[in-house]
Amino acid sequence: MTSARPSLLYVTDLTYPANGRRYGDEDTRLTARLREHFDLALCHPLEARALMGRFDAVVVRNSGPVLHYQREYDAFRRAALDAGVRVYNPLTGRGDMAGKQYLLDLDAAGHAVIPTADGDLGPVAARASLPAVDRYVVKPRLGADSVGLRIVAAAALAEQDTGGCLVQPLIPFRHEVSFYYVDQDFQYALYAPDPERRWELVRYGATEADLAFARRFVEWNTLAHGIQRVDACRTEDGELLLVELEDLNPYLSLDLLDDATRENFTRAMRHSVEALLREG
Repeated sequence: MTSARPSLLYVTDLTYPANGRRYGDEDTRLTARLREHFDLALCHPLEARALMGRFDAVVVRNSGPVLHYQREYDAFRRAALDAGVRVYNPLTGRGDMAGKQYLLDLDAAGHAVIPTADGDLGPVAARASLPAVDRYVVKPRLGADSVGLRIVAAAALAEQDTGGCLVQPLIPFRHEVSFYYVDQDFQYALYAPDPERRWELVRYGATEADLAFARRFVEWNTLAHGIQRVDACRTEDGELLLVELEDLNPYLSLDLLDDATRENFTRAMRHSVEALLREG
C-alpha cells in the first residue's frame, strides 16, 4: 500500500513507570497531533529493530532508560546505522545518547558543568580531583532516570566500587531548571522550585544569560535535527551548572504548558522531522 504522506515508526513505552511523569499520556497526545501530517504507528522499543525498515523514519520518544534493554538497543542502533535508517533524534548525538563521557569532556574543557571525575580511576583518585565535600554522587556512565545512582558519604567513598561510573561532589543548589530545544531553537523552560521534588515543575522565565548558557551545550552537540533538554542546577551563588544533556528521549512535560506553547512545540517538532526526511 502506498501513501502520499511520510510514515513514522514512533517508539515509546507507554507503560513505563516513570516517577512523577506519565509517558503514555504525553506520547498519546503528541502522536494524535503528528497523525495529522504523517502515517504513524507506535511500537515498544524492543520491536523497533524488526519494524524500522517499513517506515520512512523512526521517532524515538519516551522509550525509557535503555540500560533496561541495553543489548537490544545497541543492536537497533547498529542496524539503523548500517541500513541508513532515518532516526529522530539522529544517532550522532554527543550527550546522554552516547553515555555520560561528555560530562568528563566538558568539565576538562572548562565548561560550566558540575565537577566530574572518572570512577574507573578508583574512588581515591576520583575524590582527589574533585572539590572536598561531605557527600559525593556516584552515577553509572550509561545510567538514566537515576537508576543506579548512589549518594555516598566522603568517609565511605574509598570503599565504593566506582568502576563504570562517574563521581561528582554533591553540591547544594537553589533549584533545577530545564531548557527545551527543537533543533537549535529554544522552545520553553521549566524548573523545580523545591530541590527535593525534581518533577514538580512550573514554567520558568529564562533570562538572556540563562539562554546563552543553555545554547552553548546545544551548539556543542551539533545535532542538526532533534529534541534536546538541557538540565542544569543553580548553585547557591547563582551560577548555572550543567547536570545532563538529554538528547536520546527526553521527557517534555508537555502537560504543564499552555496551549499556545504546546502547539508551537508540536509544530516545531513536525517541521524538524520533515526536514530530516527531506535530507534523506
